[in-house]
Amino acid sequence: MSSSEAFTELPSVAPQLRALRRRASLTLEAAAGAAGLSPAHLSRLETGQRQPSLPMLLALARIYGTTVSELLGETVAERDSVVRAADMEATEAGGWTYVQAGAPGRGMQALRVRVPHGSQGDIVRVHPGEEWLYVLKGRLRLRLGDTTHRLGPGDSAHFDSLTPHRIAAQDPDGVELLFVHTLLQSPTATLCLGPTPGETP
Repeated sequence: MSSSEAFTELPSVAPQLRALRRRASLTLEAAAGAAGLSPAHLSRLETGQRQPSLPMLLALARIYGTTVSELLGETVAERDSVVRAADMEATEAGGWTYVQAGAPGRGMQALRVRVPHGSQGDIVRVHPGEEWLYVLKGRLRLRLGDTTHRLGPGDSAHFDSLTPHRIAAQDPDGVELLFVHTLLQSPTATLCLGPTPGETP
């Protein structure tokens, strides 16, 4: 495959990159710094002189509060703003039960999660993004870096997912949470909460 063929495989992202940066009210220098790029490099991406790699697209999508699909100019299907309880389907991974509580395909994902006692409490996660959780029922043990927090009903936590973290139910009956994260387009089974494929508790 020639370099010119490789260049035309992806649609031009230049118009979207510039428009979304401006929508986010970021200067070229601020956006480039947050993405780990030089302003000159980002400028070349915005003018179509360079094509971004997938890691660059993921970083820019997170910074601009959008999805890679929108950066690529793809038409996003209409999504319902309201998710009815009857339409929420439960998924299990590693003993944890997840119920999608928000519309799929958005940059921010919302879940209702049930964590059984003694499940996955020893797995430490580190990944890009942010997480927010709210305890509905039971007691939660949340370890962030070197600090352990104990949360009860009505307590919440909001943290950068690059902070090493692990979550465990403190009570024999488990714990129920509302959980919101910014892991773009992440399938439920590979969230930071549950196990990754091939992992054992």
